[in-house]
Amino acid sequence: MLYQRSSSVVLGPARYGKAEVRIVHVSRNGAEHALKDLAVSVALSGDQADTHLTGDNAKVLTTDAQKNAVYALARQHGVATAEEFALLLTRHFLSTCPYIGHARIAVEEYAWDRIPGAESRHSFVRGGREVRTVLVHADADGRSTVVSGLKDLVVLNTAGSEFHGFYKDEYTTLAETTDRVLATAVDARWRHTDSAESAPEADWDKSYARARAALMTAFADTHSLSLQQTLYAMGERLLSQDDRVAEVRLVLPNRHHFAVDLAPFGLTNENEVFYAADRPYGLIEGTLSRAGAPPDPGAWE
Repeated sequence: MLYQRSSSVVLGPARYGKAEVRIVHVSRNGAEHALKDLAVSVALSGDQADTHLTGDNAKVLTTDAQKNAVYALARQHGVATAEEFALLLTRHFLSTCPYIGHARIAVEEYAWDRIPGAESRHSFVRGGREVRTVLVHADADGRSTVVSGLKDLVVLNTAGSEFHGFYKDEYTTLAETTDRVLATAVDARWRHTDSAESAPEADWDKSYARARAALMTAFADTHSLSLQQTLYAMGERLLSQDDRVAEVRLVLPNRHHFAVDLAPFGLTNENEVFYAADRPYGLIEGTLSRAGAPPDPGAWE
């Protein structure tokens, strides 16, 4: 719905919320503890025109109250998985304030591993793995969507990658190769087909583990002629191994590794010594969806 105060200016879509609420939750199950480390971002929308047009805040749920709700609900219900907690938060905000018509919860989860070899079950080391992500949208009418994902999953192949036969213009200087290092930091998100409300809560961790494994094995198993081809193989593998996933979006920066010229020092370099360049880098993006699955552009925003 569009709102306007004058004939020349129109208020379009708007939302407000509390970003990056940092919360660490400890489940104290006897001697063995479980740790969840999250950054939760809340964004709410609905009947908010008055506060934009006139400054009337009567329909505004303060962002401070949103932050406090994150902490309180974690204490009352615990944090089993990021998806489950995000769904809980959407239900809370939609039922708390009658002027909220849509709730968006984004979560980043940071990994902690138990310290190997430790006798205690309450000691952890911060994992150097990727960041797990969740994005949940929910409407007052009960409809919800769940997009799970990960970012900064760094993978590398030392062989099995080529790049040649590409179009050449007057500025092309890149040499063709049949043997290169292929490395990327995977940013992947996948939208679930099922209504999030009906998905068994215990499946979220299993679903994430399946998706992560599919992405990594496809990267490893694909003899790559381009990073685009590898992207497709990764998305295809994920879709083929989990029928609850409708759509996959992948962003793959090409972390270039250039063989160092050692000839000035009287040395050869048979693809053993490389310079890893962090920028500029190629950026490959793509979306794969299951045939027949209706698109849902709003689920990703």
